[in-house]
Amino acid sequence: MNKVFKWLGVTSFALVLSSPVMASSLKIKGLDGKVEDNVDAYLSALSKDDYSATLRFKEQVLNEISDALQALGYYQPKFDYQVSGSGSKMKIVVTVDQGPRAHISKSNLIITGDAKNDPAFMSLVKSSGLGLGEPLNQGKYEAFKASLMSLALRRGYFDAELTKSTLEVVPSRNEVFIDINFDSGRRYTFGETTFQGSQIDDNRLRSMIPYTEDEPYLASKLGEYNERLSNVGWFSSIFVGGDVKERKDDAIPIHVVVTPQVKNQFETGIGFSTDTGPRLKFNWKKPWITSKGHSFNLKSEISKEEPKVEAVYKIPLDDVLNDYYQIVGGIRYVDTHDTISTQFGIGVERHWRLDSGWNRTVALRWLTEKYEQGGMEKGVFNVLMPGLSYSKTSMVGGIFPTSGSKYNFSVDLANENVGSNTTFARVQAKNAWIRSFGENQRGIFRLDGGAIISDSIRDVPPSLRYFIGGDNSLRGYGYQSISPRNSQGKMEGGRYMATSSIEYQHRVYGDWWGAVFYDYGSAWNTTPDWKRGVGVGVRWVSPVGPIRLDFAWGLDKNKSNNDGFLKLSKDEFQLHFTLGPEL
Repeated sequence: MNKVFKWLGVTSFALVLSSPVMASSLKIKGLDGKVEDNVDAYLSALSKDDYSATLRFKEQVLNEISDALQALGYYQPKFDYQVSGSGSKMKIVVTVDQGPRAHISKSNLIITGDAKNDPAFMSLVKSSGLGLGEPLNQGKYEAFKASLMSLALRRGYFDAELTKSTLEVVPSRNEVFIDINFDSGRRYTFGETTFQGSQIDDNRLRSMIPYTEDEPYLASKLGEYNERLSNVGWFSSIFVGGDVKERKDDAIPIHVVVTPQVKNQFETGIGFSTDTGPRLKFNWKKPWITSKGHSFNLKSEISKEEPKVEAVYKIPLDDVLNDYYQIVGGIRYVDTHDTISTQFGIGVERHWRLDSGWNRTVALRWLTEKYEQGGMEKGVFNVLMPGLSYSKTSMVGGIFPTSGSKYNFSVDLANENVGSNTTFARVQAKNAWIRSFGENQRGIFRLDGGAIISDSIRDVPPSLRYFIGGDNSLRGYGYQSISPRNSQGKMEGGRYMATSSIEYQHRVYGDWWGAVFYDYGSAWNTTPDWKRGVGVGVRWVSPVGPIRLDFAWGLDKNKSNNDGFLKLSKDEFQLHFTLGPEL
């Protein structure tokens, strides 16, 4: 029995001696940049539990480093492998001399078939990084092969195949030989487009197709068509695709399968704005009414100062998205500051989208407004207003754009000889820009202006006069609290308006941004009384859109103290809260 225990003890001791000693660290020296990053990526596959001082682990480490170097064209590296310390304090340091880099001395990138002269493939070859004299990067070699097949599928070369692909390296001469033969075969075209499940006339859907039959196939065109069908709002689900198995000669039939949107959509909600206070919302939408794609949208908002109901009936024409009529109408009540007004309006609008990207609208609107303004005016305006407007919006970067611009120019007219009980002309321009400086800095600039041409401001309905101040105007001042005042000191509205704003934003953390801003503007009849506002704000890029909280001061509510410094008080402080697009 003692012999057995003795044998077990000797065996256990031998096993302990033969077990790898765990090292506490592994450090690589002598590398930098992309080479260092690639080596780190390869070595990250090694578990720290496997670190040891054994020859087997050394061989494993050096093999991983060699593979990482060869991927970037280094085939003659030299290593100095050192182990120091013992036990848990053992350290392994590998000093690497990566050696000379292999370069491409032969590059045959041959494309045959219909893609031979396709500009997209020519550009891909040019940007491959596999030309003569280029340093070897095996990742670029593999990426180029994958890109050839991917591009072929996107551009309708469904018979394409890679007939040859070889990469040979002569380490002793640091030379690389590459041969790639790619046969694209023929390029297929768009075939007939058919529709299934649609409640809308096919000719309406065809008007949105961004391709023509027999046009060379391009997958991005199908994505564009899918987006257009989604934007029109008629369908709850959309599929646009082609089946290569159903090809006829060189044409791929395109199938569009849709599910109608529900005929009635209702939305209720509670909102809040520092301009108008709390409000209740009720919206009713009919995305489609007839097979021609007519739609109806009613929006109502109940608030203390400005309850309103607005309705729009839309009649699309041949170019569904860009060419349509709208019949608009609404009722609005205003009781704010020195204005009490009940407005009823109805109108017809004709919309076009021009080839330049501008949207043009010609409108004819009827406005009846019963009002009391500034304690000195009272009456009813009946106004028939023809109008013309141009607008253009471009955004990059989703709900919180990295770059964008918005322009709007409009003119409205009224004449006593043509259906109105007053005469005036109103011209407006509203413009805004967003620009980003890197990933963490943004700037927003706004510039608005307007003018009313009339014999007297009292010849213009209060709803068309200029009152400024509030969330989207001069922060630091109350909502529409800035305008010329009459002899009783009450607001009467301005004939002219000009405002500007500059804002700088900086990312604080994740989707949270800080902001500082400066606003400047005035509304006047004869001489402008310029107002300034400054403040700081917080921006949160929420899933439903940017949420903005601003702390602002209206500087020109204040008086200078005896030292000549500006004194801020709570009377000049305004808190502004808004939800929605910045432009």
